[in-house]
Amino acid sequence: MSSHPLISRSSFRMKLKEDMSPLLLQVFRSVVWVYSVITFLPWYLLSGASGRLAYAKRVKARSVSGNPAGSYRAVNSQQKLVSLLHEGVDTLDKVFEYAVVHFPQRDCLGTRELLSEEDEIQPNGKVFKKVILGDYNWLSYEDTFHLSQRFGSGLAALGQKPLCNIAIFCETRAEWIIAAQACFMYNFPLVTLYSTLGGAAIAHGLNETEVTHIITSKDLLQSRLKAILMDVPRLKHIIVVDKKPKSLPDLPRGIMVHNMAAVQELGAKPENSKQPVPSDIAVIMYTSGSTGIPKGVMISHSNIIAGITGMAERIPNLNENDTYIGYLPLAHVLELSAELVCVSHGCRIGYSSPQTLADQSSKIKKGSKGDTSMLRPTLMAAVPVRNLTFTQTHTVLIIAEIMDRIYKNVMTKVEEMSSVQKTLFVLAYNYKMEQISKGYNTPLCDRLVFRKVRSLLGGNMRVLLSGGAPLSAATQRFMNICFCCPVGQGYGLTETCGAGTISDLADYSTGRVGAPLVCSEFMLKDWEEGGYFSTDKPNPRGEILIGGPNVTMGYYKNEQKNREDFFVDVNGQRWFCTGDIGEFHPDGCLKIIDRKKDLVKLQAGEYVSLGKVEAVLKNCSLIDNICAYANSEESYVIGFVVPNQKQLTALAEQKGIRGSWEEICNHAEMEKEVLRIITDAAITGKLERFEIPKKIRLSAEPWTPETGLVTDAFKLKRKELKTHYQDDIERMYGGK
Repeated sequence: MSSHPLISRSSFRMKLKEDMSPLLLQVFRSVVWVYSVITFLPWYLLSGASGRLAYAKRVKARSVSGNPAGSYRAVNSQQKLVSLLHEGVDTLDKVFEYAVVHFPQRDCLGTRELLSEEDEIQPNGKVFKKVILGDYNWLSYEDTFHLSQRFGSGLAALGQKPLCNIAIFCETRAEWIIAAQACFMYNFPLVTLYSTLGGAAIAHGLNETEVTHIITSKDLLQSRLKAILMDVPRLKHIIVVDKKPKSLPDLPRGIMVHNMAAVQELGAKPENSKQPVPSDIAVIMYTSGSTGIPKGVMISHSNIIAGITGMAERIPNLNENDTYIGYLPLAHVLELSAELVCVSHGCRIGYSSPQTLADQSSKIKKGSKGDTSMLRPTLMAAVPVRNLTFTQTHTVLIIAEIMDRIYKNVMTKVEEMSSVQKTLFVLAYNYKMEQISKGYNTPLCDRLVFRKVRSLLGGNMRVLLSGGAPLSAATQRFMNICFCCPVGQGYGLTETCGAGTISDLADYSTGRVGAPLVCSEFMLKDWEEGGYFSTDKPNPRGEILIGGPNVTMGYYKNEQKNREDFFVDVNGQRWFCTGDIGEFHPDGCLKIIDRKKDLVKLQAGEYVSLGKVEAVLKNCSLIDNICAYANSEESYVIGFVVPNQKQLTALAEQKGIRGSWEEICNHAEMEKEVLRIITDAAITGKLERFEIPKKIRLSAEPWTPETGLVTDAFKLKRKELKTHYQDDIERMYGGK
């Protein structure tokens, strides 16, 4: 539950506070009542609302054995898990060939034309690069297929061998998918690396996989790769997806640089390709890793196809008329899977970036259009962590986390509206919340009140999928209401091809991740130390184990970790032990409630889940990020907090505290005040007394992958955070 002042803490359904004259409120409710009475009967008969509500509440999965521990399967895959989209289409090259046959002239990959760019000096003296972008230029499915085929042939002419690894280290763009499809066609296992990984981690991935060829961009070659080339002795060929740079950095002897177009020219005469088989490795995906060096997850063709088969089944009416906006890292399993789902159904994929996504994004020149306005997508995947900017005609929304932050910042902006605007928004919000909880639509509200908010994402959005981290109930409900489309929350890992569960889009309940996909089954394993058992009441609980054809081949060159995390049962089914704790509800939907690795035992014997504490407190609008910490030799929890600059600065002004941002964060009075607000939020969120942080440290610096304190998926690196704040830990535990 949010601690935002507009949110009613007593309301289970997160209604907004109706701060207005009781007389006016009664008049409004009377008008709504009359409108509802007049329109209800014809609308109810025509809309099928009762059927929708019953459909949403139906049982979606059940235990195959009847045992509360599972295994749990979707009701439409009780007898057999599904592993193929189309009969005989069992490798990724065949998936693309299928799309080319069925949608040859449909738009496939779109990139906006760069019209101009300029440096813009900000009031603080900083220089930001701004761009003006034109229309999207499209490659058809047939065009994309031929470019991929020629690129794969060109790579073979450059000495790349089938079943030998090749790396891609590149931003999300059309060339990424063209290169990937080329590798799938020619059976070159594709090593993917986050573009924000540190130098040592990049070198580790390239050396461990023994690559000789790498596909990258001009920017990443000059900014990231050149510094580590001496540490990657096997590397011989660098293929730049842009035009070949006019000036190259000093490269070690023996490394040749090519651009993509030149390699495609080399491949104009097709080389013979070695067709992959389903069990061949398609991708070795390096996870960002919250502990230690990143691990390479080996994903076979059959694994990915099973995963995208499961995902596609959960998106209603997915077809070639859909448009997807791609901006998340393609080196992340969520984005790669989402784009392959789209390719398999003939959808358009228009490319974007967090800096150009919307009209007020950081690189878009004022007055020109962002990508969502031009593309008007119908589908979008998001994670609850991303730095983006959106605008509304009268309201600028600074979004620091694509889901959770949009919620907190819109609510802050609503606070700043005139009383009339705020009243209209709040009343419409609460009215719509009541209606959708009954299975009803609110077309008049959507058109009059939420149309401008909906236009932030282009105005055509019909499905938002969230994954990568838990989405708070308040945020999910807010997105449902304001963007007038269902928000599906998913759960999966790189080790399961991102596939596991996706919530039913007709199900407007919150805080859950849905039922198992048709490609997966789930078991709950008792965890005695944490106190979670499949026999628990009212719902069975335990560590989540995921089985199915989407469970990957394991970690590259890491047998010990494979033995710890993967196993094969007596039926030959492969399983992955997630380390996450979940509970299954009576309708077969899963809720993630804890994490094994985040459990700490305090001095007095109480167990504290740090992840649970953080999940509750991150909903506080004053907090941009938080890391809870506990030492087993101590009796209480402490926390490191990245505060929201705007909110903390306003709080400091109220308290008469002035100074630089760093001075405000270091001020003892501010620490005390933030701790008081956090404590209130913890009590509202029903944390136990021993779970509430007793002391905190405010951090003036944000945590980004570049600081090394969070992963590329913005998950906390607890070991690095502990080292970074060691002096503060000693101070808060009385050592200094």
